[in-house]
Amino acid sequence: MALIGLGSSKPKSGPTADPTGLIKDGSDQGFKADVIDVSMDTPVLVDFWAPWCGPCRTLTPTLEKVVRAANGKVRLVKINIDEHPAIAGQLRVQSIPAVFAFDKGRPVDGFMGAQPESQIKALVDRLVGAQPAGVDELLAAAKESLDQGDLGEAAQSYAQAASLDPENPKALAGLARVYVMGGELDKAQEILASVPKAKAKDSDVISVQAQIDLILDVAEAGDPAALSEALTEAPEDLSARFDLAKAHIATGDFEGAVEHLLFIIKQDRTWQDDAARKQLLKVFDAAGPMAEVTRQGRRKLSAILFS
Repeated sequence: MALIGLGSSKPKSGPTADPTGLIKDGSDQGFKADVIDVSMDTPVLVDFWAPWCGPCRTLTPTLEKVVRAANGKVRLVKINIDEHPAIAGQLRVQSIPAVFAFDKGRPVDGFMGAQPESQIKALVDRLVGAQPAGVDELLAAAKESLDQGDLGEAAQSYAQAASLDPENPKALAGLARVYVMGGELDKAQEILASVPKAKAKDSDVISVQAQIDLILDVAEAGDPAALSEALTEAPEDLSARFDLAKAHIATGDFEGAVEHLLFIIKQDRTWQDDAARKQLLKVFDAAGPMAEVTRQGRRKLSAILFS
């Protein structure tokens, strides 16, 4: 799988025309006619690719083979993102190859990265014979991908869920979280700003906003390795430990941050006007109430405070 923006500038070489009419090269301008309109009658696979992408060259022939074998039950539109980046951007495509399955004018399934023929056949079978995935199913798949660190798959599932329910706070918050994990805070905040005010109190929305606020708060944190070395020489230095906790937060290591903040609280509950406890609660908000680091951290905090 190739990340967008990291490709080389090799000469462009698009595929040849398909005599069956089932496969064609698409464009941003022709997307509605080639994909949205056609998918009202026949499902359409959209293959986002680029000439410099090696996995794309492996995947595309397999896609074409499976589509032809389906005998008109599904079509394929291939879009070169170097020449036509707009639709890929709207669908939050972060890496290629990326394949979206459209049915009745909307994305209902898909995948990122090169896949074996059996998996592509399974997708086509689902597309032509099964009901499209619902919002809850897409959100569950997105969370699973996110837990596995697969930001591309998570983004695709969250974007599909948002296309089905544009005001769904969990879909929007999930997509924002993907951008946070990818280091794109501006895009994450832009997505959160689109959440309707009536749904802004959703726990996932609050969690992602807290995560953004926390990252901005520790933006000037030092290097974890250097701070850890300094702490080794002076393990009772609570200020150094607090700085190391902030550095862990900046790198997304909430577990490491919680460990050091709990140590500070255990040594001095009111240190620096309760700074460690306040920072710990921010971490819990950012991780979310159901996260394991939050549940274990709260239990350990209670044990310290009530011991």
